[in-house]
Amino acid sequence: MKQRADFFLLLKRRFRANLIPVTTETFKKEIAAAVKAFEKFIVCLEKSPEEFETSMKSLMEKAINAYQNRAPGMRHGLALDKQVTIILSQSDTARPLCGIYFNLHSPYQKNTLPSTVKAVEKKPSSEKED
Repeated sequence: MKQRADFFLLLKRRFRANLIPVTTETFKKEIAAAVKAFEKFIVCLEKSPEEFETSMKSLMEKAINAYQNRAPGMRHGLALDKQVTIILSQSDTARPLCGIYFNLHSPYQKNTLPSTVKAVEKKPSSEKED
């Protein structure tokens, strides 16, 4: 099966147009902004800023692959891990939109049940059912 390669028209100065494939370099500015935000605002015990940047490039490659191989009628390609979600979306312009989202959570947050759900209590092992 032949892979579909999407090429996007990116405009340069003087409105000269070149066809170039979408790569991680296409979204270099977005990756740099996410890495800067990670270093400044995010506390992550699992990844250093250097590991985060490597992870971002890998996730971007996965998102591009998902975008290029999406089913007919689908408009998005996405990739995610525990810390980040990357979404590439088809747009009216030549370049797909790129969204990078931090999946924020706290290791100290308690898992609470909704008010409509009752917790199941375990019976002590000393009590036996009849």
